[in-house]
Amino acid sequence: MTAPSSSPLVVGLTGGIGSGKSAVANLFAEFGAEVVDTDAIAHSLTASDGAAIQAIRQRFGGTFIAADGSLDRGRMRQHVFVRPDARQLLESILHPMIRTEADRRIAASTAPYVVVVVPLLIESGGYMDRVNRILVVDCLPDTQVARVMKRSGLSKAEAERILAAQTTRTARLAAADDVIDNEGPIERLRPQVERLHRTYLALEAKP
Repeated sequence: MTAPSSSPLVVGLTGGIGSGKSAVANLFAEFGAEVVDTDAIAHSLTASDGAAIQAIRQRFGGTFIAADGSLDRGRMRQHVFVRPDARQLLESILHPMIRTEADRRIAASTAPYVVVVVPLLIESGGYMDRVNRILVVDCLPDTQVARVMKRSGLSKAEAERILAAQTTRTARLAAADDVIDNEGPIERLRPQVERLHRTYLALEAKP
């Protein structure tokens, strides 16, 4: 897993839905890391007049575009969940655009290291050659389900269905170079992030 030599140290941050990736990423930003969030890039691409909207309209039809010109995310989410071919088509449109923008932000960064947040890093494989280390935010599946239900209002069955569509916790941990345990209260995150921050600074300083 070797990023281009001209790039800073690049850490791929991943974890299952509801694991706490955003909270961890925010803490790394506080410590001075450059955070590149691929979900945020995807949202900008599919916002009103976003760069991906025209291609989505052409391939899926206008019914998937909301009145304000943005992607109707609820309708698309339901569609691709039951249609793997539709999901692959959507990914073929979005993923190259997301990777290009992520690469641009990494190359432009002046921070000591970059944290790239990729929810499906292990599943997609498209970032394995873009990161130097993989950091997994981990917690129990039951905790993930409870957090998803609380923040989104989804039913337990819906949350479990989303979780089942992602790679297993075992596979994610097997791929990890570093792990942050987010099973407990949020106060336990900061010392773990600070420890890794020091580790990444030391790695970046090596010739």
